[in-house]
Amino acid sequence: MQDLLGDLLLATRQDGILGAALLFAFVCVTLALVLTSIRLLRGPTLPDRVVALDLISVLLVALLALFTVASAVSAYMDAALVLAAVAFLGTVALARFVLRSRRDYSRPTRRAEEER
Repeated sequence: MQDLLGDLLLATRQDGILGAALLFAFVCVTLALVLTSIRLLRGPTLPDRVVALDLISVLLVALLALFTVASAVSAYMDAALVLAAVAFLGTVALARFVLRSRRDYSRPTRRAEEER
């Protein structure tokens, strides 16, 4: 088991400028995921949360694409494409829900204002 894990880590290691660029990209995307998750949890309005959820799905697709480059396994890119398609449909459905609810989402609700 230990040898299998070591082989996997060696297989994903990139040297030189590509390795540095991949490491920098992984750190940036992970930081963006953390910040976007905070926005998703804090709100304050439903459209803010919908946009944050859409951004999280885009960042997950970016992580899968980076992992594809790092590991040279093309199956991860297929998963990224499927995730992008499903996330797009989910975003369209949530946008239609917000549009059909006919509620004014330009201002936070009273409860969100009280929490501030």
